[in-house]
Amino acid sequence: MSEPASISSGIAARYATAVFEIAKENKALSKLEGGLDDLSAALAESAELRDLISSPVYSREMQGKAIAGIAKKMGLQPVLVNVLGLMAENRRLFVLPQLIIQLRAMIAEEKGEVTADVVSAKALTKTQSEKLSKTLTARVGKDVKINATVDESLIGGLVVKVGSKMIDTSIASKLSSLQNAMKEVG
Repeated sequence: MSEPASISSGIAARYATAVFEIAKENKALSKLEGGLDDLSAALAESAELRDLISSPVYSREMQGKAIAGIAKKMGLQPVLVNVLGLMAENRRLFVLPQLIIQLRAMIAEEKGEVTADVVSAKALTKTQSEKLSKTLTARVGKDVKINATVDESLIGGLVVKVGSKMIDTSIASKLSSLQNAMKEVG
């Protein structure tokens, strides 16, 4: 990890720990999780919001007022609203994406969940997703939440990542390994 990235994740970890502990104490983790989903969706959809949190052009006051207005409109939990205001005041809004990732990981660990990143050639149906989740739950021993994405270059099959383990059953990887084997022969 590069130095700036590790600094950002360290900053995000400290804010995330504080928010998580307060939400846990108030028994509001599920509300916090919903707020994180909304905030994550807003970041993904809005280039203006991404610009607001990362651009040094905006003053602390401008960032603070804007993020407070956004948080209020989204109906975020007070603890999340307060930490966003504090982050704006300290010029730390740029770590918001890492904060969301850290908080989601803490909530998942608290709930005994593991996230599996699944890449498939075509979008998984609800039945396929549920069956895969049950299979992974049986193998991992924890509830598995599936984060599915589509990559048509796989041709077929799946690439599943759970923690540090990866299972690649894609046709593209099988063709690649066959091509390597053919090179060794000839």
